[in-house]
Amino acid sequence: MAIGALSGLRILDLSRLLPGPYCTMMLADLGAEVIKVEEPGKGDYLRDFPPKLKQESAFFLSVNRNKKSITLNLKSDRGREIFLGLVKKADVVLEGFRPGVMDKLGLGYDVLREINPQIIFCSISGYGQDGPFVKKAGHDINYLSIAGITGFTGTRDGRPVLPGIQIADIGGGGMLAAYSILAAVIARQKIGKGQYIDVSMMDGAMSWLSMAAGKYFADGASPEPANEMLNGRFACYNVYKTKDGRYMTLGALEPQFWSAFCTAVGRPDFIRDHYAEGDRADEIIAEVAGIFMERTRDEWVEFLADVDCCCAPVNTFDEAFSHPQVEHRQMVVEMEHPVEGPIRMLNFPGKFSETPSAMELPPPALGEHTEEIFGELGITKEEIAELTKDNII
Repeated sequence: MAIGALSGLRILDLSRLLPGPYCTMMLADLGAEVIKVEEPGKGDYLRDFPPKLKQESAFFLSVNRNKKSITLNLKSDRGREIFLGLVKKADVVLEGFRPGVMDKLGLGYDVLREINPQIIFCSISGYGQDGPFVKKAGHDINYLSIAGITGFTGTRDGRPVLPGIQIADIGGGGMLAAYSILAAVIARQKIGKGQYIDVSMMDGAMSWLSMAAGKYFADGASPEPANEMLNGRFACYNVYKTKDGRYMTLGALEPQFWSAFCTAVGRPDFIRDHYAEGDRADEIIAEVAGIFMERTRDEWVEFLADVDCCCAPVNTFDEAFSHPQVEHRQMVVEMEHPVEGPIRMLNFPGKFSETPSAMELPPPALGEHTEEIFGELGITKEEIAELTKDNII
């Protein structure tokens, strides 16, 4: 295996679905050893989500490469004993249960740090480990709404629009957890011990409001759908329909980009209306919308190819994944799966000069590495057979 930036870091991953698995896949891509601890017979719920390929869910395959899988019944005494044995040799424990579940299992942070003071324990939850919403269930759409994001993400008539990706799950949960864990690893080198990390997906999503919140704290005005600087208020930063029913995005925020666009389309008189307000803003938006309706999307791409004005087509997945820049950056890669055959997936986005990311292991079958990992604890094949019989693994 290639030597990754995180080689030597062992993570016990008890999480399921998207936030936690995305977090540990990012860390595994950089060389961390990630061991998925899954429920016997069921495993990560994402394994059952359609569509499936030959056996596995396409969703499961997309966020679980470079990991090993063991099965373990954490509700059994023997299962907890084995898990605690694994904790002794681990660096990180990640879990995404509802607050309080790990304590009920007898595997809370206070228990784990007694066994391994160096352990870093990270919990990802919807609303955090305390507060009035601590026991409340939720999903991405709810966290974004409570955080105030959905309220100004919408159309001019005020109707909220759901984003196409899970912002709170991935950005507010998975990514926040990943770099929080790495910060704790660095801190451990300084303070000589691990620590507990409480990641709230709502908190994480709200932190993405930095600019919008900064404006609100200054002027007290809540942002409105399609009426802010970066969500549709101005003609220079907007989405426009083209002659063939497709769309182009114009992001000419800076004067030089707006000037270049206006000049290219033969309307230099619009330059002075870069940030026109009120009715004049609506007039310019309507005028620019009419201009975009004069050509098809691809004709606009060709027409503006050499115009430095921050204009780009709205791509489908077919177009995005075959885009020359995407191909050059190798963002779509293929790896061999022992059951599914060649599978395509998105690559790790960072480019490292000395310790590049690598795809070493295909997404694991349920419990595929149980014997290997248990062997490190001195558990024999005969004992494994007994554990299987007793529904412990």
